[in-house]
Amino acid sequence: MNNQVDTETTPGEVKALSELLQYQDGAIVSSVLLKNKGGTVTLFAFDLGEGLSEHTAPFDALVVVTDGEADIEIAGKNFRVRQGETLILPANRPHAVRAATKFKMVLIMIRA
Repeated sequence: MNNQVDTETTPGEVKALSELLQYQDGAIVSSVLLKNKGGTVTLFAFDLGEGLSEHTAPFDALVVVTDGEADIEIAGKNFRVRQGETLILPANRPHAVRAATKFKMVLIMIRA
């Protein structure tokens, strides 16, 4: 299950990233923090074992893990990404995400 949550983010207001989105049992929850013609910044919270099946995106994306651990596969190569670590998902290369623990990530997609 993938749920989208409206998260109120206001320019010039400090918010605790850990409080913007909460885990939900058996689900992936997401909230778009910023969206404009240049790209998007989206916060995700994955319950243990939840994931996104293999897919591609037309733009590079930066994953920033803010809590827990994830297994991310890019074009057949596996990566374990932990809290405080980042990984670039190259444009047009297949990738998949699976929660190794409950985990949260910020996904920054830049349109080129």
